[in-house]
Amino acid sequence: MADPTSSSESPSDPTDYTQTMADIAERSQALVSDFLARQAEGGGLGHADPMNVGGAFLEMTKHLMMDPHKIVQAQMELWQDYMTLWQNATRRLMGEEVEPAVTPDRDDRRFKDAAWEENTLFDFIKQSYLLTARWMQNTVREVEGLDDQTAKKVDFYTGQFVDAMAPSNFVMTNPEVLRETLDSKGENLVKGLQNLLDDLERGQGRLKIKMTDTEAFEVGGNIATSPGKVVYQNELLQLLQFEPLTEKVYKRPLLIIPPWINKYYILDLREKNSFIRWATQQGHTVFCISWVNPDERLAAKTFEDYMFEGPLAALDAIERATGESRVNVIGYCLGGTLLASTLAYMAAKKDNRIATATYLVTLTDFTEPGELGVFIDEAQLESLEERMEERGYLEGSEMATTFNMLRANDLIWSFVVNNYLLGKDPFPFDLLYWNSDSTRMPAAMHGFYLRKMYVENKLVEPGGITLGGVPIDLRRIKTPSFLLSTREDHIAPWMSTYAATNLYAGPVTFTLAASGHIAGVVNPPAAGKYSYWTNPESPASPDDWLAGATEHAGSWWPEWNKWVSSRGRTKVNSRKPGDGELKPIEDAPGSYVKVRVS
Repeated sequence: MADPTSSSESPSDPTDYTQTMADIAERSQALVSDFLARQAEGGGLGHADPMNVGGAFLEMTKHLMMDPHKIVQAQMELWQDYMTLWQNATRRLMGEEVEPAVTPDRDDRRFKDAAWEENTLFDFIKQSYLLTARWMQNTVREVEGLDDQTAKKVDFYTGQFVDAMAPSNFVMTNPEVLRETLDSKGENLVKGLQNLLDDLERGQGRLKIKMTDTEAFEVGGNIATSPGKVVYQNELLQLLQFEPLTEKVYKRPLLIIPPWINKYYILDLREKNSFIRWATQQGHTVFCISWVNPDERLAAKTFEDYMFEGPLAALDAIERATGESRVNVIGYCLGGTLLASTLAYMAAKKDNRIATATYLVTLTDFTEPGELGVFIDEAQLESLEERMEERGYLEGSEMATTFNMLRANDLIWSFVVNNYLLGKDPFPFDLLYWNSDSTRMPAAMHGFYLRKMYVENKLVEPGGITLGGVPIDLRRIKTPSFLLSTREDHIAPWMSTYAATNLYAGPVTFTLAASGHIAGVVNPPAAGKYSYWTNPESPASPDDWLAGATEHAGSWWPEWNKWVSSRGRTKVNSRKPGDGELKPIEDAPGSYVKVRVS
């Protein structure tokens, strides 16, 4: 599609400009008509509120109206805040230096443009918004009598509304957008409308925001490039064995179990930030599971199937490939939850092939699952199960939208401003390309996972779930464990992941990294970013652990390597894919990871 901001294609002539707008209007009308037609015939309006948000807010409103005194008090506090703001604005117009009535958080990038502070009008708009946002969220948080799930849902969706109404999201109240509109004579808005229509077309009537230049990346081309081979595969996985980068390697191979909610190459984005490449450079023989991107044919695959055809099948294959039966294993997020379940199963079977277990940002106790819990209750689960039963899987885009809503300002509204208001193309970014490369969830597996773990929290209960005829009891796990959590994790809150330190029977080392669920994990030493905390003790309370912890600059990766290598220092000659019984099937990254659903 032509770029209307380029000089050669710019519709500077009024006739050309009129034609451009007519073309856009025609495409827009066709898309809207098509969308409405699909909604009418497909029953799309039948799931008008699958999250039961309306019911939650109705419940909140009933309880709020039962205490009119609090409403009056909240209104008075907002009025006083506005009076302070008006007085400050007046004094500033008269040339006085005044302290702001409210300031954005230090990491709030919505107001990074200098005009939000330097221009009195935009400073007033910004502070007015921040005061109102604070008032709204404090008011709903102080409503008494709501059950916990309803209170969390109301708080979360109030935050979503507040984020959506930010003045930075509108043309006339965003100084950067206004400047660009004047400078380009409105070309930014024309290009932005084209971007919006393109995203609607890609989403077939649903807005599918483009977060990065998808043409800039190729899986196996310039991301997921660590050399290796697929040495084993079944219906659910391909097992990758990576080429050694040292002459000697640790005797024990290393197996990585990534989450099947996303693709494995988050750990192999580029050479400079690839954990897989770094681990091979430390002398590990690295194997990694690359999960299938399932369709309706795998609808009946269960969590139990993921255990048997996942880590247990991989352990068998690794022994055939290397001759080694004892393996170090890393589980990332849901991969860690599967690792813990598998270890409990193996403990009951007296199978000790896993020598050490590393859990990256992993929940096993779902008592406090964080903001994701807002999306998972009985009403929402029934709606989700109905949709999965129709298709045989959960669509990857639905999962992606859920995760994006947890960081709406960064992963939704910043792109609305950049793509639609400023009319710019998104920047090429490997992490956001991976984030948009979504995966499906088999209906049977995902329904079990959400109900038995998130809703009922049965994994932490001895015998709460049964896999392969074995009642699962995490307390039987004696394997040395390394737990890595991240301090700003919205998906697996570190204080919840810490619960596992008092659950497993074996020795546990807990480490806390700065940043979040992805950036805190994918933090190579060479980057010199963030920090991490260690504490040799494991007190019952996470607060007590942090109070006694020591902060270290840089990446946690060397800390983990020191821990895992100290539990098996023996080295052997390096092993190449194909040296053992398993012969290469195809080059890494394999074919499973290249299946896109969007």
